[in-house]
Amino acid sequence: MTGAHVHASGWGWTHAGRTRPAVSGIDLWIDAGERVLLLGASGAGKSTLLHGLAGVLGGDEEGEQTGTLRIDARSPVDSRGTVGLVLQDPDSQIVMARVGDDVAFACENLGVPRDEIWRRVHWALDAVGLDVPLDHPTSQLSGGQVQRLVLAGILAMRPRLLLLDEPTANLDPEGVRDVRDVVDHVARETGMTLIIVEHRVAVWQDVASRVVVLEPGGGILADGPSREVLASEGARLAERGIWVPEHPPELPDRTPREPGEPLMHADGLVVGRTPFAQKEPVIAASDLSFELRAGSTTTVLGPNGAGKSTLALTIAGLLRPVAGTLEAAPPLAAGVVPQPHRWKSRELLTRIGTVFQHPEHQFLTGTVRAELAVGPRALRLTDEEVTARVDALLERLRLGHLADANPFTLSGGEKRRLSVATVLASRPRMLVLDEPTFGQDARTWRELVLLLRGLADNGASIVAVTHDEPFVDALAENVIRLGSPQGVLR
Repeated sequence: MTGAHVHASGWGWTHAGRTRPAVSGIDLWIDAGERVLLLGASGAGKSTLLHGLAGVLGGDEEGEQTGTLRIDARSPVDSRGTVGLVLQDPDSQIVMARVGDDVAFACENLGVPRDEIWRRVHWALDAVGLDVPLDHPTSQLSGGQVQRLVLAGILAMRPRLLLLDEPTANLDPEGVRDVRDVVDHVARETGMTLIIVEHRVAVWQDVASRVVVLEPGGGILADGPSREVLASEGARLAERGIWVPEHPPELPDRTPREPGEPLMHADGLVVGRTPFAQKEPVIAASDLSFELRAGSTTTVLGPNGAGKSTLALTIAGLLRPVAGTLEAAPPLAAGVVPQPHRWKSRELLTRIGTVFQHPEHQFLTGTVRAELAVGPRALRLTDEEVTARVDALLERLRLGHLADANPFTLSGGEKRRLSVATVLASRPRMLVLDEPTFGQDARTWRELVLLLRGLADNGASIVAVTHDEPFVDALAENVIRLGSPQGVLR
């Protein structure tokens, strides 16, 4: 198998209803078999370019295209089957109820012989390190396991052009290395062309032979051999928000402070979920004891599948504890029962705000501005108060130019900042954040860190599930570290 050639000439795309192009003025030639790391600030159009190459941007009713985009001299739509795309939101690519069937799905649609399909399925699952039975329900996978599953399904296709959009964003450090190594091996073994979108340059700089940097205003900011570009343009790229290893974001020193009053405590807590049509819960983590205080930041760490997101949803009052005790202290409960899972939505609003692992799961309206107003309006604030809160968050999180855009048309990093902002709009005393820095460039990452530091300094308790080691170093005062999944409660 050989890789595919990619050619763009003056290419651009503007989403329907938007006046500013998502990406424009792209002139690019990628030879067959090249391995390209595609960089750019949050919102520069990296994902849009990948979607264009995969032929999934839609027709005229979804946006307007300028220029030309070709794969081996054919349009991307006519190249389907030779192009594999791993989306930024892997959940959106799961189509079957069982792991084996999901990996086999694309091969079946391509008419691969049955025996060959299952050889590829076993090879791909082994390659990405997803060690679950073929009949394991896809609905019972962690976020990191879903990421591996989607990559396995694409690799099983044996595409000539592989497009990866933040392929390791929800993986633990070991999983990041595993996926990087398997992508590197498969690309070298097959000769496929590889384009990787990733903010963290250090992970992929030895895999990619070339770096292409998109300019947010349109066109290409830098293009050339990886090490040469990063060495000669590193400082300039860092100023534009690129994660350059030798130029990390600078943060001011923190002022030590005493922890505030207790807001929540757990004793012998067991967390899990009860799958549909089952009676017994699947235990995600057990025997957990901790205390969460005002003005402190706690990070939840552990490998994929260890129960981090399940614990976060339990702390947030969105899942019932399986066993043990989880209770809010009087300063947080303030007149309601101490068990968060028994609180009504209005009672949660000012007490605990939750940012889900996948931002799309919490969007409710048709514009960014309306999305930010949902919480304040539920609190029955005046129009003036709602406007003041919304405008302040739009400016602080660099979303002002997107105020009238549909939240679902934002880039991954923009969606993440919006999901954080929607929670901040209600000013809860406790924030529970699942992978809050996903999809952020160096500048927006720094701004999020400083924003969360400021909230903690003002008395908020912050709980963050994360694999982001710089984030842990910058914020964490306390750590809850989870191990392996525990099985089923009997």
